[in-house]
Amino acid sequence: MDELRSRISLAQVVGRKVMWDQRKSQPGKGDLWAPCPFHQEKSASFHVDDRKGFYYCFGCHEKGDAISFVRQTENVEFMEAVEILAKEAGMQMPARDPMAAKKAEQRASLTDLMEEAVRFFSLSLRGGGGRAARDYLDHRGLDEAARERWGLGFAPDAWQGLWDHLIGKGAKPEELMDCGLAKPSRNGGKPYDTFRNRIMFPIRDTRGRCIAFGGRAMDPDDNAKYLNSPETQLFDKGRTLYNHGPAREATGKGQPLIVAEGYMDVIALAEAGFGGAVAPLGTAVTETQLEMLWRVSPEPVFAMDGDTAGLRAAQKVLDLAMPKLRVGQTVRFILLPEGQDPDDLLKTKGPSAMQALIDEALPLVELLWRRETEGKTFDSPDRRAALDAALRAATRQIEDEGLRYHYDQALREKTRALFRPARPGGKTPFQPRGKGRWQPPAVPQVTTKNSLLASEDDNQLEALREAVILAALIVTPSVAAEFEPDLEKMECRDARHAALRDLVLIHSVDGAEALRSEITTRLGSDALDELLARTHVALCPPVRFPGDEERARMTVAEEFAKLQSVRALQAEVAEAQEDILATEDEAMTWRLGQAAQARSNASRSNNEDRAEYDLGENGARINREERTALDALLQSIRYTKPRR
Repeated sequence: MDELRSRISLAQVVGRKVMWDQRKSQPGKGDLWAPCPFHQEKSASFHVDDRKGFYYCFGCHEKGDAISFVRQTENVEFMEAVEILAKEAGMQMPARDPMAAKKAEQRASLTDLMEEAVRFFSLSLRGGGGRAARDYLDHRGLDEAARERWGLGFAPDAWQGLWDHLIGKGAKPEELMDCGLAKPSRNGGKPYDTFRNRIMFPIRDTRGRCIAFGGRAMDPDDNAKYLNSPETQLFDKGRTLYNHGPAREATGKGQPLIVAEGYMDVIALAEAGFGGAVAPLGTAVTETQLEMLWRVSPEPVFAMDGDTAGLRAAQKVLDLAMPKLRVGQTVRFILLPEGQDPDDLLKTKGPSAMQALIDEALPLVELLWRRETEGKTFDSPDRRAALDAALRAATRQIEDEGLRYHYDQALREKTRALFRPARPGGKTPFQPRGKGRWQPPAVPQVTTKNSLLASEDDNQLEALREAVILAALIVTPSVAAEFEPDLEKMECRDARHAALRDLVLIHSVDGAEALRSEITTRLGSDALDELLARTHVALCPPVRFPGDEERARMTVAEEFAKLQSVRALQAEVAEAQEDILATEDEAMTWRLGQAAQARSNASRSNNEDRAEYDLGENGARINREERTALDALLQSIRYTKPRR
């Protein structure tokens, strides 16, 4: 192994898969940079140190040597990677133990037999017996050149057509059985061909070797429309993807990785220019296949047929992917029009329509939301609670805490929108009268400061009420569910209060200890201490008696009532002031006239009192009667709402 590593240039091995960044690379020093072959990116964050023989990606953090690089890019086992590199280096592999050597020889023999079967099926397609199969493929838009590219063939409608051909070539009967090309007779007679009267699709591994076949029945009355080879030494259908090798190469050049449902969909996509198309082999996507897809692309796109079966398949992928999600590793979904598959769409609307669907592919969270909400009504607390429970159960599978937090946030926003349907005129049930939903100003405005109905300390008072509510629910989270609607509507003036509110909404169901842990993780160890250390908060009953649900329930209800009352009043004051400033009607004109007349009469009085008062910064001075007249004017403006 040491000699192999010394003979192999990592730069040469990696250079077959990447394009070096000439500006950053210094080949003379063995310092090379390129876009990473393991995840899609435009910048060159993949670094190769050719002298030390190691690579590292600063984006996805993949690292290793030449052997690990071949294993990942070629999807082969350790010994196969060593064999590939040894062959390049001109080195003789050490002798294996007898059992391993026998197994390797047998595998090579079976692979050669499979290639012979490919040639037989190809000749049969071009012969007279393959006319109907050729007509079918022509109808599907696959001309002779396309058939050659994909190695398509035809299995004759004969019981021992392939058997007789391969035995005549010197193949052993047990080898045909081991390859899955023949089956033993139930009546003790001669074995017969596995595939008969079918269009044949060779299934190849990542190195291009035929390891199995898929066959499409020409007889519409056949029990199985599609039939795959049985599992053999060569073929494990749960660990194989159709068109895996070419798709990996296309994806490395920037094309999307598209997962279709069948052979014809993959071929249609690739022929239309979407070379990164693959398909599972007759079963739902397996855990291993999903891992294989993520090695090729961090965000494979699943293109499901537009029928009930396609939707079920998408949901199975969703359930499989949820526990394995992490940052930079997810899936997206294309839900095709009802009754269509990718092949149908490409024929009717062309590649541009398919590209548009790829560009608008649904993220996993959107499919999860649709599954839990489409076709359902949520007109009762029970149904709403059931939706919340289903969504929480789904996101709880995500191991990455940061990612789980963002999924919970996205779903909570959707839930809020769903439970607050628009009223006629565009208002939601929580919008007050006036021009849109009221938003409290971040900075007290002049009109608020001057109002006799509000004081300059309102912001501090409201922030204190928010703090009491949050503290009570944090120390006794078991009552938080009862106040969830009010908590969701609480417009926090303080950014940290808003963050605490969101964490209470998401994690209160997990208990006090878990909630505190989340707060510490998200906001720092001082966030909770700072909240509970405030004098008014520390003295409130729920904080003094944590876990006392009745005290917490009463305190939170009272604080919410006060908070909502004050904010509703502020909204009314703001609306009234807008109306006063924007209106010039007869009532206002009359009041101003009366005030002016009072001022005039006071100034002409022979018995006026000349005691003077300072008006302010401009230095003007008025007497007592003038002050009385102006007070009357202010009282009129502040307390009388004009008629419209």
